[in-house]
Amino acid sequence: MGRVEATIFAASEPVGREALARIVGKSCSIDLLIDDIREELRGRPYDLIAVAGGFRHLTRPAYADAIRAAVGSSEKAVNLTQAEVLVLMCVAYFQPITRGELSSFFGKEVSRDLIGHLRGAGLIASGPRSPTPGAPYTYVTTKEFLLEFGLDTLRDLPDFEALEDAGLLSKEKLLAGEIMPELAGGHEDVGVDIEE
Repeated sequence: MGRVEATIFAASEPVGREALARIVGKSCSIDLLIDDIREELRGRPYDLIAVAGGFRHLTRPAYADAIRAAVGSSEKAVNLTQAEVLVLMCVAYFQPITRGELSSFFGKEVSRDLIGHLRGAGLIASGPRSPTPGAPYTYVTTKEFLLEFGLDTLRDLPDFEALEDAGLLSKEKLLAGEIMPELAGGHEDVGVDIEE
C-alpha cells in the first residue's frame, strides 16, 4: 500500500494500473489496494481519485477556500463561450466528429477560430481522418479534458437524456439555433472557467 500511495503522491500525472502493477506485481489486486488506501484517507482533506485513466491524490472540494486563502490561486482560467462549451460537449459525446458534422448538427458553420481556441486550451485534438470524401480531420477530447472535468473515462460523462430531463439541455433549442447565435465566430463569454 505504501509503495502505491507514495508513487501516486509523487507523480505529476495520474498513475495508471500498468505502472502500479509494475510496483507491486501482477498478482496483487490494484483495486483492493486502492480501496484500502481510500479507507485510510477517510476523514483526511485529500482523497485518491480515479481520473484520466489513472489515479491521483486530490484535495477535497470542501477545503478549496482554505487553500486559496493560504496560497492563492495558481489556476490559469480559460474562459469558454457558450458556443465553445456546447461544441466541446458535442465533441465529447459524438467523437470522433468533423467540423462539418458539428456544423450540420448546429445548423450553422462552426468557425475555425472556435475549434482553434478549444485546441489551444488542450481540450480537443485531431482524431483519425474521416472516411468521408476529402478525408477531413475529426476531433476528439484529450486526456487534459478528462483531467479538467475530473473524469476517469468518457463513460463518466453525464447521461445525455438525463441532462435534457434536468432542463440543462434542450435538443430542440440547440437544433433551432436558439442556444448559440455566436457560433460562427462571436465570443460572448459565459463565464465558464476551466482550470489549467
